[in-house]
Amino acid sequence: MTESLYPFLHAASSDVDGLVAQVHASTVAKVHDAIRLREEMFDRERDRLDECARAMAERFAAGGRLLAFGNGGSSTDAQDLASLFLNPPGTARPLPAFGLTNDIAVITALSNDVGFDVVFSRQVAAFGRAGDIAVGLSTSGNSVNLLPAFDEAHRRGLLTVGFAGGYGGQMAESRVVDHLFVVPSSSVHRIQEAQTTLYHLLWELVTS
Repeated sequence: MTESLYPFLHAASSDVDGLVAQVHASTVAKVHDAIRLREEMFDRERDRLDECARAMAERFAAGGRLLAFGNGGSSTDAQDLASLFLNPPGTARPLPAFGLTNDIAVITALSNDVGFDVVFSRQVAAFGRAGDIAVGLSTSGNSVNLLPAFDEAHRRGLLTVGFAGGYGGQMAESRVVDHLFVVPSSSVHRIQEAQTTLYHLLWELVTS
């Protein structure tokens, strides 16, 4: 079993050298893919990024707050996004932002007592107010708990911003996501890398 998963543990020295060369080539190719994808996204989305950043900046200037959410790795990205605005590097002004996966007691209570599909929409209903910003991240665009959260945010007058991958999934079909950025890739790794770059660009544009 380990031989099929980790052939380098059983390989002769010459085989290890060949394996290292293959790993190196694969790594270089992935780096080039990641750079190319980011450049393509920037070229395609620069005007829409600027438009979204202006809308977000107007909300923050009027006292709005940012609510970020996502699942799994996208949950980590949502927390990073919120932290970026709340505790920015350098001399940038901190802006009010919250990650809706920070409180595990709330997440588990809603999941157990109601259903996992409401863990974000219930929090948007409780905390969101007209003039705030809701940002949802998904690699597929089909996360069952993001769509109700966007619906709730739209009903309450929040600006809605979405990040998705592939073809955008159901998020691309939604009429309540004001600004949607879709990373055209089937690789979860490349999607999340590009999404991270995009929301860092948004932060820079908002705070510049």
